[in-house]
Amino acid sequence: MAIPFLVLALPLILSSPFLSSASDTLSKGSSLSVENANDVLISPSGTFTAGFFPVGKNAYCFAIWFNEPFCNNNCTVVWMANRDHPVNGKRSELSLLKSGNLILTDADPVTVWATDTVSETSVHLHLQDSGNLALQNLEGEVLWQSFDFPADTLLPLQLLAKDKQLVSSRSQSNYSSGFFKLYFDNDNVLRLLYDGPDTSSIYWPDPELLSWEAGRSTYNNSRTASFDSLGNFSSSDNFSFMSADYGMTIQRRLTIDFDGNLRLYSREDRKDKWTVSWQAMSEPCKIHGSCGPNSICNYVPSSGRKCSCLQGFKMKDVTDWSLGCEPEFNLSCSTSETTYLRLTHVEFYGTHQDTGAVKPGYLQIATGFRKFTYAELKKATRGFREEIGRGAGGIVYKGILCDHRVAAIKRLINEANQGEEEFQAEVNVIGKLNHMNLIEMWGYCAEGKQRLLVYKYMEHGSLAENLSSNTLDWEKRFSIALGTAKACFLCNECLEWVLHCDVKPQNILLDYDYQPKVSDFGLSHPLKRDSHEISRLSRIRGTRGYIAPEWVLNLPITSKIDVYSYGMVLLEIVTGKSPIADIEDRRLVSWVKEKIKEANDMDLMMEKIVDPKLAGKYDKTQMKFLLGWP
Repeated sequence: MAIPFLVLALPLILSSPFLSSASDTLSKGSSLSVENANDVLISPSGTFTAGFFPVGKNAYCFAIWFNEPFCNNNCTVVWMANRDHPVNGKRSELSLLKSGNLILTDADPVTVWATDTVSETSVHLHLQDSGNLALQNLEGEVLWQSFDFPADTLLPLQLLAKDKQLVSSRSQSNYSSGFFKLYFDNDNVLRLLYDGPDTSSIYWPDPELLSWEAGRSTYNNSRTASFDSLGNFSSSDNFSFMSADYGMTIQRRLTIDFDGNLRLYSREDRKDKWTVSWQAMSEPCKIHGSCGPNSICNYVPSSGRKCSCLQGFKMKDVTDWSLGCEPEFNLSCSTSETTYLRLTHVEFYGTHQDTGAVKPGYLQIATGFRKFTYAELKKATRGFREEIGRGAGGIVYKGILCDHRVAAIKRLINEANQGEEEFQAEVNVIGKLNHMNLIEMWGYCAEGKQRLLVYKYMEHGSLAENLSSNTLDWEKRFSIALGTAKACFLCNECLEWVLHCDVKPQNILLDYDYQPKVSDFGLSHPLKRDSHEISRLSRIRGTRGYIAPEWVLNLPITSKIDVYSYGMVLLEIVTGKSPIADIEDRRLVSWVKEKIKEANDMDLMMEKIVDPKLAGKYDKTQMKFLLGWP
């Protein structure tokens, strides 16, 4: 009885993927054919296989999958070269050319995918035990690797970088790119995004929370994320987690599934089923677009997510809920016979386009700025949630525009005509001036009573915020002083004077490199050089402590008012003290004068007034230059 058993078992043993004689390396000038099932690469330990994987009828993708016993066409795929462009089941090949380029050709033959690499020395393609497919030369230099181009899965020690993303598949059986993405946004936060046919929205971390409320940090530039074989995940935005089965297991993978959820899977043995050891979303119905348009999502913990169509609608595709539902009825009436029924408490997302009364003058402002709708800016700021600054004229919010640029969006306070006056001043002035030390405006909104201004976001906030911390050394302070002076000089040297009228540290913003950008021209006033209206401004403009004496003494208003304000800013940069605070029962100017009188020499003079946070580390020549001392 043993002989028949051996005869029966022998074909199974020989067909086992763990005993395959396939190599882990493809040499230069060689190829793998879709028609030969044995044309595969197997990693040294037998964990991974790379080869042509069937994704449909007569459709194949070159892929990497876990080497599981008898998985047939249901293996766990971790990477695909051509997921959106399958090749024919006849005459398709993966070839490593003598030029060093790795190409995938269809039956035609047409190149469907390529690494676009070139090497004069010998190269080889190696499937590593990590699951990484690497193209290397004789020196071991990696010319290309699959780890740099993830599909929907991240493997242990594989890095998700700032310009990369995980993209879900369309369904469990459709491996083409789906609607869900894991990526680093422009604010440096790792996010999950629904990018559907009609709308796109972020659903993780909770969009109702500010970044810091979700435990994320936006103060990083590396934008990297990875996890190790123990199940410890960390990213540069301060997000981390440990898997429920933390410790040594044989295999792990992090996958963004076709339903939009991000899950960490693990298993002890190749024969075991994958188990979820962590997931981003505990409630599936909070995943945007999970049931598609015109549908209802219900979640019951015992049975999971259940999608259903609205009354009068049916599934668009019975195999794919992400496409949602479509009407069961046909509209036979003409457009003239169509009307809308107003429903209470209902808003059609993204379709509100009522701009209200717009003054003709706004349409004639030749600034080249983009005109945003109020709905666009409300969406960009997530309902004006993240406040980053405020003043008498308005509140500034951080927002992400539709093109992923990070913006500072100022919403003006509409009190009488003051908000309107500041809006026109800002748009007109910034539209006429262009300088590296002036804030960069991207657009505006003038819709009904809403007046908003859109600027480039400044990573390091205002000079005022930085002076109160220890972030500004002398080199940065000196550079900020010169840059601000250049901006004020530009405004006062134009054919038409531009009086800023509110130069102060709060209106000097700092970019990623601490370069100053003068902002907030809402109180500014343009004047012709030969104008006789120079002393007829209707009200005092500026901020207490920085206002020039001309305003109070009713003297003619000239460009010198900005020079005075800039002088106060200089004193604040040097001393670290505010001109509106009491310093030893004196104001800043009086305090500086007194310290100068007390000193016997120039060096002692500087020591008495220089900001203690500098700890004596400053350039004396530059300091004398700023203070106008000989």
